[in-house]
Amino acid sequence: MLKAGIVGLPNVGKSTLFNALVANAQAQAANFPFCTIEPNIGTVAVPDERLQLLSDLSQSKETIPAQVKFVDIAGLVKGASRGEGLGNKFLANIREVDAIVHVVRCFDDSNVIHISGQVNPIDDIEVTNLELALSDLAQIERRRERLKKQLRTNSASEVEDKILARVAESLEQEKPARSVTLNEEELLLVKPLGLLTLKPIIYALNLSEDDLTRGNSYISLVEELAVREGSQTIRISAQVEAELIELSSAERIAYLNSIGVKEGGLKNLIQATYHLLGLRTYFTTGEKETRAWTFQAGMTAPQAAGIIHTDFERGFIRAQTIGYQKLLDAGSLSEARNKGWLRSEGKEYTVADGDVMEFLFNT
Repeated sequence: MLKAGIVGLPNVGKSTLFNALVANAQAQAANFPFCTIEPNIGTVAVPDERLQLLSDLSQSKETIPAQVKFVDIAGLVKGASRGEGLGNKFLANIREVDAIVHVVRCFDDSNVIHISGQVNPIDDIEVTNLELALSDLAQIERRRERLKKQLRTNSASEVEDKILARVAESLEQEKPARSVTLNEEELLLVKPLGLLTLKPIIYALNLSEDDLTRGNSYISLVEELAVREGSQTIRISAQVEAELIELSSAERIAYLNSIGVKEGGLKNLIQATYHLLGLRTYFTTGEKETRAWTFQAGMTAPQAAGIIHTDFERGFIRAQTIGYQKLLDAGSLSEARNKGWLRSEGKEYTVADGDVMEFLFNT
């Protein structure tokens, strides 16, 4: 299962957000730096209205959602790339995740300490991004030093060195590695370095309860920066989400109404992270269960079948397929079959998000 790391400076709300994401998580949330030392890991269900609609249609006994894994990582400080604070732990842990949820403090509260003494989300982002970039530059420098010994005798080394030079130039211009256009072969050469700024990112703007509806001056600054970077932003209040998980469904609705919000921000954050990781969903449905299966965008039908069981991929014959909305319109699988709406897809078919599938295979 792919993982998203929740990162940011100390005291920006990372652990509070993590606890809300995985309501039973035991990540400690306290008002002092480096509260989170070892990374906490939690698996959460991906909200998807389609799943319940299909389950109701099939009158399934069980409904199983897709899942995504979040990692709560220690707060980073200036100098982390040189080992300051818990920098080494932070950088090592973030190398192991596939995408980054960067929590940015966008609220004023004199009772919550800011590590630099004042709230400035752009400065906070720059501190984090600079430390990630410096770490990446050090990684690239070490790799290029090793390649020097092979350049005269190994043409592949020369190719790799030129790619790394391009990435290093981008980093020196304060642009992340992900801003460099790399083809699939080039990405494969760079991937072993585990470059931190190559990972896709979402900025989670942590707001106060009041600012969820009225907004504030910090928001536009971060959103403008994200547009320039080609990154995403999600508005969320970690404290509101922490309170919501303690309430019943009726109480949640009443509370959200009282602050003028239709729903919490967790749903959007989870869904955005899921898609940021390049993940998509197909469904299987029947009387026994309706299940959401996670697959990587671009997978073929046999590869998607292999997610259920490797035998399905090895012995793949074809897939009976229908879009989830088309199935809902038909009213049942049998009616969709009668109408001729079920498609028979072969080995070359690229699975689409929302496909409802049944695989035929040789044992």
